[in-house]
Amino acid sequence: MNVNPYMQMAIDEAREGIHGGHGGPFGTVIVKDGVVVGRGHNKVLLNHDATCHGEVDAIRTAGARLGTFDLSGCVLYTTGEPCHMCLTACMWANIDKIYYGCTIGDNDRIGFRDDKFDKIFGGRDKLPGFMEQVDREACLALFDEYLSLEHRNY
Repeated sequence: MNVNPYMQMAIDEAREGIHGGHGGPFGTVIVKDGVVVGRGHNKVLLNHDATCHGEVDAIRTAGARLGTFDLSGCVLYTTGEPCHMCLTACMWANIDKIYYGCTIGDNDRIGFRDDKFDKIFGGRDKLPGFMEQVDREACLALFDEYLSLEHRNY
């Protein structure tokens, strides 16, 4: 399977988190001008922080590295389609484009309730061209790996 190298980095980031018991299989890499400027993974359980999703973690590291809250010119790769909190965080940070692997429905399949919030808030149809799915099969394999591990749902 030929996987985008940045998505592979996001998968590797997520894998580190799930094997460490940090949270769900959500890893993220932020790229600017071909350089990785931020990376993160779900650390909800590790940090006892409901907001420490992979995208938010990566936005925080990119902002610190670049010395700015404005991530214009950056592209984000993430293993799962962003929840509404992460989607709006990407918009607040001025991320140019989001590439995601698994869908909101796939997130539901492994025990996450993103679909509940998607039904309440909707609106993804108002963002044409902002998000694009890539490498779903590789990310589904990661999700299956997560399901095979002893883990805590939240």
